[in-house]
Amino acid sequence: MAKRLFDVLLALCALLLLSPLMLAAALAVWLDSGRPVLFAQQRVGLGAQPFRLYKFRSMVVDAAQRGSHSTAQNDPRITRVGRVLRRSSVDELPQLLNVLRGDMSLVGPRPDVPAQRNNYTEEQWTLRHSVRPGITGLAQALYRSRATPQQRLQADLDYARNHGLLRDLHILGLTVAQLLRRSGN
Repeated sequence: MAKRLFDVLLALCALLLLSPLMLAAALAVWLDSGRPVLFAQQRVGLGAQPFRLYKFRSMVVDAAQRGSHSTAQNDPRITRVGRVLRRSSVDELPQLLNVLRGDMSLVGPRPDVPAQRNNYTEEQWTLRHSVRPGITGLAQALYRSRATPQQRLQADLDYARNHGLLRDLHILGLTVAQLLRRSGN
């Protein structure tokens, strides 16, 4: 209950503070590559239940027809504005709405697409989805996008086994440090 209250209050504050940035991002996507501005995709959440995740669109409109669900570093489907949004993680900000809806938390394992089910044992899948997925997680806080699939899995399972409000605060702090370090490059 405390975690959910924390998520809602922080998400509301973040939406208020970041609304000018989100408006600018939406306008940039629209001017660069048209509509839709938001991208919605089915993901797997708490209890392995499906939900729709929202992001600012960072790829061409027909990206799914042009390739797989995973993206390479220099993927030609990523738009000019999309590269900036991804590098700065601004593309993730609409997920604050997912937090308010209760589909996600601020901190937890990043939500899988259903096709990723094959990457887990039954025990791993159940444990990983015993907590709400997050906008950020232990793997992102420690490795950003440089984690190997095994490092990401271990971090997600560790978080699912040992989650709590103090750990969430620590992970949020590490995530901010990663973002600041990245923007300094």
